[in-house]
Amino acid sequence: MRKKAIAVCILATTLLLVGCDTSVIAPTSDTKQDSKPIVQETTSVEEETEAATDIDEEVIEDTSDEEVFRSQFSGEQITYNKLDHRPLAVMMNNIQAGCPQSGIEQASIVYEAPVEGRITRLMGIFEDYENIPKIGSIRSSRDYFVYLALEYDAIYAHFGQATIYVGDMLNSEAVDNISGAVSGIDRPATNAFFRTSDRKAPHNVYLSNEGVLKDIEKFGYRTTLRTGFIHKFTYPELGERVSYDDAPKASVLYPGGKETGKANGYSKVQSRFEYNEADKKYYRFQYGDKHIDAETGNQLAYDNVVFQYCDGIVRDSNDYLAFGLIGEDVDKAIVFTDGKMIEGTWNRTQIYEPTKYHDKDGNEIELNTGKTWICIIWKDYADDVVIE
Repeated sequence: MRKKAIAVCILATTLLLVGCDTSVIAPTSDTKQDSKPIVQETTSVEEETEAATDIDEEVIEDTSDEEVFRSQFSGEQITYNKLDHRPLAVMMNNIQAGCPQSGIEQASIVYEAPVEGRITRLMGIFEDYENIPKIGSIRSSRDYFVYLALEYDAIYAHFGQATIYVGDMLNSEAVDNISGAVSGIDRPATNAFFRTSDRKAPHNVYLSNEGVLKDIEKFGYRTTLRTGFIHKFTYPELGERVSYDDAPKASVLYPGGKETGKANGYSKVQSRFEYNEADKKYYRFQYGDKHIDAETGNQLAYDNVVFQYCDGIVRDSNDYLAFGLIGEDVDKAIVFTDGKMIEGTWNRTQIYEPTKYHDKDGNEIELNTGKTWICIIWKDYADDVVIE
Protein backbone atom coordinates (compact mmCIF):
# COMPACT_ATOMS: atom_id res chain seq x y z
CA MET A 1 0.00 0.00 0.00
CA ARG A 2 2.82 2.39 0.89
CA LYS A 3 4.68 1.60 -2.33
CA LYS A 4 1.53 2.30 -4.33
CA ALA A 5 1.09 5.62 -2.55
CA ILE A 6 4.67 6.64 -3.37
CA ALA A 7 4.20 5.69 -7.01
CA VAL A 8 0.98 7.71 -7.26
CA CYS A 9 2.68 10.70 -5.63
CA ILE A 10 5.59 10.49 -8.07
CA LEU A 11 3.26 10.24 -11.06
CA ALA A 12 1.16 13.17 -9.89
CA THR A 13 4.24 15.31 -9.30
CA THR A 14 5.66 14.48 -12.72
CA LEU A 15 2.39 15.34 -14.45
CA LEU A 16 2.30 18.60 -12.51
CA LEU A 17 5.79 19.53 -13.65
CA VAL A 18 5.80 18.40 -17.26
CA GLY A 19 4.50 21.13 -19.50
CA CYS A 20 4.78 23.80 -16.81
CA ASP A 21 6.23 27.12 -17.84
CA THR A 22 8.62 28.44 -15.21
CA SER A 23 8.19 31.95 -16.54
CA VAL A 24 4.67 31.73 -15.14
CA ILE A 25 5.24 29.57 -12.06
CA ALA A 26 8.62 31.07 -11.26
CA PRO A 27 8.90 34.48 -12.94
CA THR A 28 12.07 36.51 -12.79
CA SER A 29 12.10 38.73 -9.73
CA ASP A 30 11.99 42.40 -10.63
CA THR A 31 13.47 43.66 -7.38
CA LYS A 32 15.74 42.35 -4.67
CA GLN A 33 12.87 42.44 -2.19
CA ASP A 34 10.80 39.97 -4.22
CA SER A 35 12.87 37.02 -3.02
CA LYS A 36 12.26 37.64 0.70
CA PRO A 37 15.92 38.30 1.53
CA ILE A 38 17.46 37.65 4.91
CA VAL A 39 18.32 41.17 6.00
CA GLN A 40 19.86 42.05 9.33
CA GLU A 41 20.22 45.59 10.66
CA THR A 42 23.28 46.66 12.59
CA THR A 43 23.35 49.55 15.04
CA SER A 44 26.19 51.84 16.06
CA VAL A 45 27.77 51.40 19.46
CA GLU A 46 27.43 55.08 20.27
CA GLU A 47 24.18 56.99 19.87
CA GLU A 48 23.66 60.69 19.54
CA THR A 49 22.73 61.97 23.02
CA GLU A 50 22.67 65.73 22.60
CA ALA A 51 21.13 67.92 19.95
CA ALA A 52 23.26 70.62 18.40
CA THR A 53 22.24 73.97 19.90
CA ASP A 54 24.75 76.34 18.33
CA ILE A 55 23.40 77.65 15.04
CA ASP A 56 26.99 77.86 13.75
CA GLU A 57 27.70 74.21 14.60
CA GLU A 58 27.30 71.81 11.70
CA VAL A 59 24.78 69.05 12.32
CA ILE A 60 26.11 65.74 10.99
CA GLU A 61 23.56 63.04 10.21
CA ASP A 62 24.30 59.64 11.74
CA THR A 63 24.57 57.16 8.85
CA SER A 64 26.20 54.34 10.78
CA ASP A 65 23.14 52.07 10.63
CA GLU A 66 23.58 49.75 7.65
CA GLU A 67 21.81 46.72 6.30
CA VAL A 68 23.71 43.45 6.33
CA PHE A 69 22.70 41.03 3.57
CA ARG A 70 22.86 37.29 4.14
CA SER A 71 22.86 34.28 1.88
CA GLN A 72 19.55 32.50 1.53
CA PHE A 73 21.42 29.18 1.44
CA SER A 74 24.04 29.45 4.20
CA GLY A 75 23.17 32.53 6.26
CA GLU A 76 26.65 33.91 5.58
CA GLN A 77 27.11 37.61 4.92
CA ILE A 78 27.09 38.49 1.21
CA THR A 79 27.06 41.58 -0.96
CA TYR A 80 23.82 43.15 -2.13
CA ASN A 81 24.35 42.16 -5.75
CA LYS A 82 24.37 38.46 -4.73
CA LEU A 83 21.20 38.71 -2.68
CA ASP A 84 18.78 37.22 -5.21
CA HIS A 85 21.37 35.34 -7.27
CA ARG A 86 19.98 32.03 -8.52
CA PRO A 87 22.07 28.95 -7.55
CA LEU A 88 23.27 26.06 -9.66
CA ALA A 89 22.48 22.46 -8.63
CA VAL A 90 25.12 20.02 -9.90
CA MET A 91 24.94 16.21 -9.96
CA MET A 92 28.24 14.71 -8.79
CA ASN A 93 29.70 11.25 -8.94
CA ASN A 94 30.26 9.43 -5.65
CA ILE A 95 31.46 6.06 -6.86
CA GLN A 96 35.02 5.48 -5.64
CA ALA A 97 36.48 5.62 -9.16
CA GLY A 98 35.09 9.15 -9.48
CA CYS A 99 36.38 10.47 -6.16
CA PRO A 100 37.55 12.81 -4.85
CA GLN A 101 35.29 15.45 -6.35
CA SER A 102 36.49 18.85 -7.55
CA GLY A 103 34.85 22.04 -6.32
CA ILE A 104 32.50 20.29 -3.89
CA GLU A 105 34.00 22.19 -0.95
CA GLN A 106 32.42 25.38 -2.29
CA ALA A 107 28.85 24.07 -2.32
CA SER A 108 26.67 25.76 0.31
CA ILE A 109 24.49 22.65 0.56
CA VAL A 110 25.18 19.03 -0.44
CA TYR A 111 22.55 16.31 -0.81
CA GLU A 112 23.40 12.62 -0.56
CA ALA A 113 20.87 9.97 -1.57
CA PRO A 114 20.90 6.29 -2.52
CA VAL A 115 20.87 5.25 -6.18
CA GLU A 116 20.86 1.93 -8.02
CA GLY A 117 23.71 -0.38 -7.10
CA ARG A 118 23.12 0.75 -3.50
CA ILE A 119 25.74 3.45 -3.40
CA THR A 120 25.04 7.17 -3.04
CA ARG A 121 25.07 10.09 -5.45
CA LEU A 122 25.63 13.72 -4.53
CA MET A 123 24.10 17.02 -5.60
CA GLY A 124 25.72 20.32 -4.65
CA ILE A 125 23.92 23.65 -4.43
CA PHE A 126 26.45 26.26 -5.59
CA GLU A 127 25.92 29.99 -5.10
CA ASP A 128 29.16 31.37 -6.50
CA TYR A 129 29.54 28.92 -9.36
CA GLU A 130 30.78 31.65 -11.73
CA ASN A 131 34.08 31.61 -9.85
CA ILE A 132 34.60 27.84 -9.66
CA PRO A 133 36.59 26.69 -12.73
CA LYS A 134 36.02 22.95 -12.29
CA ILE A 135 33.16 21.02 -10.66
CA GLY A 136 32.80 17.26 -10.86
CA SER A 137 33.06 14.64 -11.88
CA ILE A 138 29.50 15.02 -13.19
CA ARG A 139 27.01 12.19 -13.26
CA SER A 140 23.48 11.52 -14.39
CA SER A 141 20.12 12.72 -13.16
CA ARG A 142 17.46 10.96 -11.11
CA ASP A 143 14.06 12.56 -10.75
CA TYR A 144 14.16 12.83 -6.97
CA PHE A 145 17.27 14.99 -7.21
CA VAL A 146 15.39 17.29 -9.60
CA TYR A 147 12.58 17.63 -7.04
CA LEU A 148 15.20 18.58 -4.44
CA ALA A 149 16.83 21.14 -6.76
CA LEU A 150 13.46 22.81 -7.28
CA GLU A 151 13.37 23.68 -3.56
CA TYR A 152 16.13 26.18 -4.29
CA ASP A 153 14.88 27.45 -7.66
CA ALA A 154 18.19 26.15 -8.99
CA ILE A 155 19.39 25.76 -12.54
CA TYR A 156 20.03 22.01 -12.79
CA ALA A 157 23.24 20.55 -14.29
CA HIS A 158 23.92 16.86 -15.04
CA PHE A 159 25.41 14.52 -17.65
CA GLY A 160 23.00 11.71 -18.53
CA GLN A 161 19.76 10.61 -16.91
CA ALA A 162 17.39 7.72 -16.27
CA THR A 163 15.37 8.81 -19.30
CA ILE A 164 12.37 6.58 -18.65
CA TYR A 165 11.67 8.32 -15.33
CA VAL A 166 13.06 11.82 -15.73
CA GLY A 167 13.43 12.51 -19.46
CA ASP A 168 10.05 14.18 -20.00
CA MET A 169 10.59 16.43 -16.99
CA LEU A 170 14.07 17.52 -18.10
CA ASN A 171 12.84 18.30 -21.62
CA SER A 172 9.88 20.32 -20.34
CA GLU A 173 9.72 23.98 -19.36
CA ALA A 174 9.50 22.96 -15.70
CA VAL A 175 13.27 22.60 -15.29
CA ASP A 176 16.01 24.99 -16.43
CA ASN A 177 18.26 22.18 -17.49
CA ILE A 178 21.99 22.09 -18.34
CA SER A 179 22.59 18.62 -19.80
CA GLY A 180 25.31 16.90 -21.74
CA ALA A 181 24.67 15.83 -25.31
CA VAL A 182 23.31 12.36 -24.57
CA SER A 183 20.41 10.30 -25.84
CA GLY A 184 17.07 11.45 -24.47
CA ILE A 185 17.90 15.16 -24.22
CA ASP A 186 16.21 17.44 -26.74
CA ARG A 187 18.32 20.55 -26.12
CA PRO A 188 21.84 19.72 -24.91
CA ALA A 189 24.31 22.21 -23.52
CA THR A 190 27.28 22.60 -25.84
CA ASN A 191 29.70 24.58 -23.68
CA ALA A 192 29.30 23.53 -20.06
CA PHE A 193 31.12 20.18 -19.95
CA PHE A 194 34.59 18.90 -20.68
CA ARG A 195 36.48 15.62 -20.21
CA THR A 196 39.84 15.04 -18.57
CA SER A 197 42.46 12.39 -19.32
CA ASP A 198 43.26 11.46 -15.71
CA ARG A 199 40.19 9.23 -15.27
CA LYS A 200 38.35 6.75 -17.44
CA ALA A 201 34.88 7.51 -18.80
CA PRO A 202 32.26 7.96 -17.49
CA HIS A 203 34.07 9.36 -14.46
CA ASN A 204 35.97 12.13 -16.28
CA VAL A 205 33.24 14.66 -17.12
CA TYR A 206 33.50 18.07 -15.44
CA LEU A 207 31.61 21.34 -15.46
CA SER A 208 33.33 24.55 -16.58
CA ASN A 209 32.20 27.84 -15.07
CA GLU A 210 32.86 29.75 -18.28
CA GLY A 211 31.04 27.12 -20.32
CA VAL A 212 27.97 26.92 -18.09
CA LEU A 213 27.60 30.71 -18.17
CA LYS A 214 27.57 30.58 -21.97
CA ASP A 215 24.85 27.92 -21.95
CA ILE A 216 22.73 29.76 -19.38
CA GLU A 217 22.85 32.81 -21.63
CA LYS A 218 22.18 30.77 -24.76
CA PHE A 219 19.07 29.17 -23.25
CA GLY A 220 17.88 32.46 -21.81
CA TYR A 221 17.60 31.16 -18.25
CA ARG A 222 16.96 33.80 -15.63
CA THR A 223 19.75 34.27 -13.10
CA THR A 224 17.70 35.81 -10.28
CA LEU A 225 15.49 33.96 -7.82
CA ARG A 226 11.82 33.75 -8.69
CA THR A 227 9.30 36.16 -7.25
CA GLY A 228 8.13 34.99 -3.84
CA PHE A 229 11.10 32.66 -3.29
CA ILE A 230 11.04 31.15 0.22
CA HIS A 231 14.39 30.39 1.80
CA LYS A 232 14.77 26.92 3.28
CA PHE A 233 16.59 27.50 6.57
CA THR A 234 16.35 29.90 9.50
CA TYR A 235 19.58 31.10 11.13
CA PRO A 236 20.49 32.99 14.33
CA GLU A 237 21.66 36.59 14.23
CA LEU A 238 24.95 37.03 12.41
CA GLY A 239 27.83 36.24 14.76
CA GLU A 240 25.62 34.30 17.16
CA ARG A 241 25.07 30.56 17.56
CA VAL A 242 22.17 28.35 18.46
CA SER A 243 23.21 25.65 20.93
CA TYR A 244 20.11 23.59 21.95
CA ASP A 245 21.44 23.02 25.46
CA ASP A 246 18.69 20.54 26.38
CA ALA A 247 19.17 18.34 23.29
CA PRO A 248 21.23 15.12 23.52
CA LYS A 249 24.81 15.16 22.27
CA ALA A 250 25.80 13.41 19.05
CA SER A 251 29.42 13.29 17.95
CA VAL A 252 29.67 10.57 15.27
CA LEU A 253 26.98 10.01 12.65
CA TYR A 254 26.68 6.94 10.43
CA PRO A 255 23.75 7.35 7.99
CA GLY A 256 24.23 3.77 6.78
CA GLY A 257 25.61 2.22 9.95
CA LYS A 258 29.09 0.96 10.77
CA GLU A 259 28.96 -2.22 8.69
CA THR A 260 29.83 -2.21 5.00
CA GLY A 261 27.89 -3.94 2.25
CA LYS A 262 24.37 -3.22 3.47
CA ALA A 263 21.72 -2.20 0.95
CA ASN A 264 20.93 1.27 2.31
CA GLY A 265 23.30 3.13 -0.04
CA TYR A 266 25.48 4.77 2.59
CA SER A 267 26.98 1.54 3.89
CA LYS A 268 28.89 0.75 0.72
CA VAL A 269 30.50 4.18 0.58
CA GLN A 270 31.11 4.09 4.37
CA SER A 271 29.63 7.55 4.95
CA ARG A 272 30.20 9.12 8.35
CA PHE A 273 30.53 12.51 10.03
CA GLU A 274 32.63 13.34 13.07
CA TYR A 275 31.93 16.44 15.15
CA ASN A 276 34.90 18.60 16.16
CA GLU A 277 34.20 20.61 19.30
CA ALA A 278 37.08 23.02 18.58
CA ASP A 279 35.57 24.53 15.43
CA LYS A 280 32.04 23.12 15.85
CA LYS A 281 32.03 21.47 12.44
CA TYR A 282 31.11 17.99 11.21
CA TYR A 283 33.96 16.41 9.22
CA ARG A 284 33.06 14.06 6.41
CA PHE A 285 34.59 10.60 5.83
CA GLN A 286 33.92 7.94 3.21
CA TYR A 287 35.59 4.88 1.69
CA GLY A 288 37.63 4.49 4.86
CA ASP A 289 39.36 7.86 4.64
CA LYS A 290 38.80 11.59 4.79
CA HIS A 291 36.46 12.95 2.14
CA ILE A 292 38.42 15.74 0.47
CA ASP A 293 38.09 18.25 -2.35
CA ALA A 294 40.46 17.25 -5.16
CA GLU A 295 41.37 20.85 -5.93
CA THR A 296 42.27 22.01 -2.43
CA GLY A 297 43.02 18.77 -0.56
CA ASN A 298 40.84 20.03 2.29
CA GLN A 299 38.59 17.64 4.17
CA LEU A 300 34.92 18.49 3.73
CA ALA A 301 33.40 20.02 6.86
CA TYR A 302 29.86 21.24 7.60
CA ASP A 303 28.17 23.37 10.21
CA ASN A 304 24.95 21.33 10.05
CA VAL A 305 23.98 17.79 9.04
CA VAL A 306 20.39 16.69 8.40
CA PHE A 307 18.96 13.18 8.19
CA GLN A 308 15.67 13.34 6.28
CA TYR A 309 13.80 10.02 6.41
CA CYS A 310 11.68 9.17 3.34
CA ASP A 311 9.61 6.31 2.00
CA GLY A 312 11.28 4.64 -0.97
CA ILE A 313 10.57 2.02 -3.62
CA VAL A 314 12.53 -0.04 -6.14
CA ARG A 315 11.04 0.78 -9.53
CA ASP A 316 12.35 -1.97 -11.79
CA SER A 317 14.90 -4.71 -12.41
CA ASN A 318 17.59 -2.05 -12.97
CA ASP A 319 17.21 -1.14 -9.29
CA TYR A 320 16.15 2.42 -10.12
CA LEU A 321 14.76 4.01 -6.97
CA ALA A 322 12.18 6.61 -6.04
CA PHE A 323 11.59 8.55 -2.83
CA GLY A 324 8.56 10.40 -1.51
CA LEU A 325 9.59 14.04 -1.05
CA ILE A 326 6.24 15.80 -0.67
CA GLY A 327 4.07 15.65 2.44
CA GLU A 328 2.83 17.31 5.63
CA ASP A 329 4.85 16.28 8.72
CA VAL A 330 5.00 12.84 7.16
CA ASP A 331 8.37 11.58 8.26
CA LYS A 332 11.16 11.82 10.75
CA ALA A 333 13.97 14.36 10.52
CA ILE A 334 17.04 14.79 12.69
CA VAL A 335 19.06 17.99 12.61
CA PHE A 336 22.62 17.88 13.93
CA THR A 337 24.20 21.19 14.87
CA ASP A 338 26.60 22.40 17.57
CA GLY A 339 27.22 18.78 18.58
CA LYS A 340 23.54 18.17 19.42
CA MET A 341 20.75 16.21 17.77
CA ILE A 342 17.27 17.72 17.45
CA GLU A 343 14.59 15.23 16.46
CA GLY A 344 11.40 16.19 14.70
CA THR A 345 9.60 15.93 11.38
CA TRP A 346 9.83 17.41 7.90
CA ASN A 347 7.13 18.75 5.63
CA ARG A 348 6.90 20.10 2.10
CA THR A 349 3.49 20.86 0.68
CA GLN A 350 4.37 22.33 -2.72
CA ILE A 351 6.90 21.27 -5.35
CA TYR A 352 8.31 24.80 -5.70
CA GLU A 353 8.57 25.38 -1.94
CA PRO A 354 11.30 24.12 0.38
CA THR A 355 11.22 21.29 2.88
CA LYS A 356 11.05 22.62 6.44
CA TYR A 357 12.23 20.85 9.57
CA HIS A 358 10.28 21.14 12.84
CA ASP A 359 11.00 19.93 16.35
CA LYS A 360 8.60 17.76 18.35
CA ASP A 361 6.75 20.88 19.52
CA GLY A 362 6.18 22.04 15.95
CA ASN A 363 8.77 24.83 16.01
CA GLU A 364 11.03 25.32 13.01
CA ILE A 365 14.51 24.05 13.80
CA GLU A 366 17.11 26.79 13.54
CA LEU A 367 20.44 25.91 11.93
CA ASN A 368 23.79 27.49 12.58
CA THR A 369 25.21 29.77 9.93
CA GLY A 370 27.33 27.93 7.40
CA LYS A 371 27.30 24.91 5.11
CA THR A 372 24.82 22.01 5.42
CA TRP A 373 24.91 18.36 4.31
CA ILE A 374 21.53 16.59 3.91
CA CYS A 375 21.22 12.79 3.82
CA ILE A 376 18.05 11.28 2.36
CA ILE A 377 17.51 8.22 4.54
CA TRP A 378 15.48 5.36 3.07
CA LYS A 379 12.99 4.49 5.81
CA ASP A 380 13.16 0.78 5.03
CA TYR A 381 16.73 0.94 6.37
CA ALA A 382 16.18 3.37 9.23
CA ASP A 383 17.38 0.79 11.75
CA ASP A 384 20.82 0.78 10.08
CA VAL A 385 21.51 4.37 11.17
CA VAL A 386 24.00 4.70 14.04
CA ILE A 387 24.40 7.89 16.08
CA GLU A 388 26.99 8.09 18.85
